[in-house]
Amino acid sequence: MAEDVGLGLDEVLGAAEDAAPVESVDVVARNLEKRFSASEVSLWFVDMVGREAVRLPRAGTAGQARGEAQRIDLAGSVYERVLRSQRLHQEADGEDGCRLVAPVTNRGDCIGVLDLLVPHADDAVREAVGQAAHALAYIVVTDRRFTDLYHWGRRTTTMSLAAEIQHQLLPSASCCEGAHFTLAGSLAPADDIGGDTYDYALDQDTLHLSITDAMGHDTASALLATLTVNALRGARRAGQSIVEQADAAHQALTRHGRGMTTGQLLRIALDTGAGELINAGHPWPLRLREGRVEELPLRVNLPFGVPAPVSYEVQRLRLEPGDRLVLLTDGMRERGAAAVDLPALISDTRDQHPREVVRALTAAVLTACRGSLADDATALVLDWHGSRTGQRRSNGGAAVPAK
Repeated sequence: MAEDVGLGLDEVLGAAEDAAPVESVDVVARNLEKRFSASEVSLWFVDMVGREAVRLPRAGTAGQARGEAQRIDLAGSVYERVLRSQRLHQEADGEDGCRLVAPVTNRGDCIGVLDLLVPHADDAVREAVGQAAHALAYIVVTDRRFTDLYHWGRRTTTMSLAAEIQHQLLPSASCCEGAHFTLAGSLAPADDIGGDTYDYALDQDTLHLSITDAMGHDTASALLATLTVNALRGARRAGQSIVEQADAAHQALTRHGRGMTTGQLLRIALDTGAGELINAGHPWPLRLREGRVEELPLRVNLPFGVPAPVSYEVQRLRLEPGDRLVLLTDGMRERGAAAVDLPALISDTRDQHPREVVRALTAAVLTACRGSLADDATALVLDWHGSRTGQRRSNGGAAVPAK
């Protein structure tokens, strides 16, 4: 039976590569329709702020007015349950058979869900649909380099020039799962963009993290953030030390910018959990260890771009298996956001995945500010597993019966 309904992943991936980037998702849909007599096969994207799911039009209909795309609220939906549980969901659908919803996730980055109807769903069908959703994640990650279709699928509002610049400075995936760690970031933009960014990169033996906050608002802060992030990335990619990275950001702003940026840079050795950290005028991080949340008091250097002689000091920290490290910008702690008890919220969400933690933190700040932020609110959450056996699986698992 499994052999008869097997997905034929080699065939699907080959066909997707041969198709135009805007049609590769349809390759998976047609495969499911052919093998399982599936119907209503669709990919739903999660929008950029995590509030809505947007249905990707099938090829041939993508030219429709983008504002007419089908969308639903995530809160309380089956899609939200699937994304949070990362498990395939199955429910009866009247006389039409079974509805299956599978997470489309790549290394912890929740792209969306695959939704379809099949006449029946045994273990072999459920496994094949889960495989299809996992393959679809890789297809989307590959093909979104070549088309704006998938970027459009995540946008539910018009973006300003400053917002477009800021978005392009962020990593292409807001979440990453590895053998030693799991991390997730979230940026809730202010009504008038405030210049926040976060970044990460993984080398063979090192995890690099940064969080920055450029002075000012709108395009001025977005341009300062552009100088900061690209100076940091350029130095990092050249193999320079964390001090040299900080110096590169400082020099870029003093030579080409008109303003300052606060920031926090980390380098963590994967084999030991030993970390190097530089704090350039930035809020202190919070650490959850053995149920206790505490602020890590750091020596604070001057911000990048300050018109004065600056010497950046490397500080040491060591992460232990089970630690959770939370990096924040001041938009998570000042003005209306100050009403949020961050340590209590971090403690209350200690058993949740980092992507759910950043979502909870951002939602709490938005609520406290009544949906209108005076400054960007950004959080980067790192869970440290400390061994290669600690890797978390994020692809679809067993079906979760509907309640």
